[in-house]
Amino acid sequence: MTSQSDETTKTLDAHQRLNEFYGVQAIYGRADPMHELVGTILSHRTTHHNEVVAYRTLRERFPSWESVRDAPLPDLIDAIKTANYPEVKAPYIQNLLAHLIRETGVANIDFLRDLSTDEAMKWLTDLPGIGLKTATLLLLFNFQKPVLPVDTHVHRVTQRLGLIGPKVSAEKAHTLLLERLPADPLVLFNFHKHFYWHGQRVCTWYNPRCGECVLRDQCVYFQSGLTLALSSTPSRKNK
Repeated sequence: MTSQSDETTKTLDAHQRLNEFYGVQAIYGRADPMHELVGTILSHRTTHHNEVVAYRTLRERFPSWESVRDAPLPDLIDAIKTANYPEVKAPYIQNLLAHLIRETGVANIDFLRDLSTDEAMKWLTDLPGIGLKTATLLLLFNFQKPVLPVDTHVHRVTQRLGLIGPKVSAEKAHTLLLERLPADPLVLFNFHKHFYWHGQRVCTWYNPRCGECVLRDQCVYFQSGLTLALSSTPSRKNK
């Protein structure tokens, strides 16, 4: 049985290898935290390009956040139609803005910088439509809080490596991985970005490029011949 110290050592080793492979990045996010917040909602289950087009169209048609909040729902859905599931995301965005403006008087979340990490997390996740991934992305990228976003790519790569168990959810992975890493925003940012890039470029959903992977010698999925059943990965179909 793998001990907790072994899991921590393996996690830190994988992190260091990806630091060397991709290079350490300074923390960066969108200049406007509101852009980060709404853009992250739009990014769910769609491509970066589609998110960018949806956000740009949204702001062109509705220049103020108050006008987004008050827009006829069909018009808002049409404005963000390049993002998948616009009929779901549009009400989330309007409910979020209505709650934010009602509670604070303005469509501005800069005050989160002055809250503790726990206070900021609670405030965000109490908003309608804001889950753990959106909250952690915003707090790490824009306010440099020591949190760890685990999106589908990070979840898949860490699960294939065996850093988390085969049935561990992305939400539970936030806690498990965060406990093994220093509470340093720069470390957490690079862990997220590098595992995200690795999932996009090498450890892809279908047909991972294992021959190019600097982590394959410690990857339980690779060692299983890509047959290990994981909650983050589709079953391989026999040809």
